[in-house]
Amino acid sequence: MALQVNLVSAEAEIWSGEATLVVAKTVEGEIGFMAGHEPTLAVLADGQVRITQADGTKVIADASDGFVSMEVGDAINIVAGRAQLAA
Repeated sequence: MALQVNLVSAEAEIWSGEATLVVAKTVEGEIGFMAGHEPTLAVLADGQVRITQADGTKVIADASDGFVSMEVGDAINIVAGRAQLAA
């Protein structure tokens, strides 16, 4: 089962798609999300959001000033004041 991931900044949608794993840096430490994870709301810390797609391809973004929300139905919304895909 896949996660539906939406990563947005204040200016634009950065990435959207399906993934098997999302790891985000929060003020409490790093947290990983897979399908079936309990609903969670956490404050983002400055750092990376790492998204692993079903084929193993990784998407890495630098994000800060926002939150990550894991919702019922395996949807993750990452809303950041600043975010960009890493080079």
